Amino acid sequence: MDGLDLNLLVALDALLDTNSVTKAAERLGTSTPAMSRTLARLRRTLDDPLLVRAGRNLVPTPRALELRYEVSALVERGRALLDIRAEADPAGLRRGFTVQADDMVRTHLAAPLLAAVRRRAPGVTVHFLPDGHDGTVGLREGRADIAVGVLERSDPEITVQRVLGDRLVGVAAPDHPLITERVTVAAYAAAAHLAISRQGRSRGPIDDRLALHGRTRRVVAIVPDLSTALLAVRSGELVCPAPARLAGDALHAMGLRAFDIPLPLPEVTVGMAWHPRNTADSGHRWLRETIRALLAPQDRSETE
Repeated sequence: MDGLDLNLLVALDALLDTNSVTKAAERLGTSTPAMSRTLARLRRTLDDPLLVRAGRNLVPTPRALELRYEVSALVERGRALLDIRAEADPAGLRRGFTVQADDMVRTHLAAPLLAAVRRRAPGVTVHFLPDGHDGTVGLREGRADIAVGVLERSDPEITVQRVLGDRLVGVAAPDHPLITERVTVAAYAAAAHLAISRQGRSRGPIDDRLALHGRTRRVVAIVPDLSTALLAVRSGELVCPAPARLAGDALHAMGLRAFDIPLPLPEVTVGMAWHPRNTADSGHRWLRETIRALLAPQDRSETE
């Protein structure tokens, strides 16, 4: 069938199945004259009359009988290919997912996600990767299925979705003056601070807001991740910022306390990112919805 317009396959299938121009037209929602013209085109293309008059009816030619099954199978395969895939049954999934996440999200997400996977999708394995310096390159190259965390920037081809907004709080040991006494801008600025930055930057939004008050903070060390900062804060003298919601469990486990930073600070936006090739994958969708439900249980909706 070289040269056959693939759009004609559906019409050919209807004609060969009904042996009727009128019924084929009704099936495809077109007019009888239009279907007659399509039949004429098919006859020219295939060099065969396909359907011939026998009394008041049309009957297939031997060539049409040869084509009937093949054409029907091709049309059915095309429809299956284009149909929206059914939602995945988590219990039937047998695959692995690689989740790239920064440490504060891993600390908050790992235990409940693994519990959900064991309960609902025991055939799934999860491989956690640290949030690397290459941004979303791992998503583009297929080394990671999804990235979760504070996504500052992304490639234009990567899909990014906001999951939740968190607020920054100060963290200190229970007997630190910023916990036991009233927190003022002056007292906060005078404390010994730990800055958290993968790039080694000591300055951030906190410093910008303090500058508006004519103050600077004393940063005594810079660490690359929140886990390291919290362990250092346990010494009793240091303070560090942390996202209130994501760090809540860790603070409780480590015996640390949170206090309100007396500055208007921007929201910490946590999101998910993935390559568009995975958007329609039902298993990947299940993973995204599970992560969203665990991180933001009050908003289980997902729009894509």
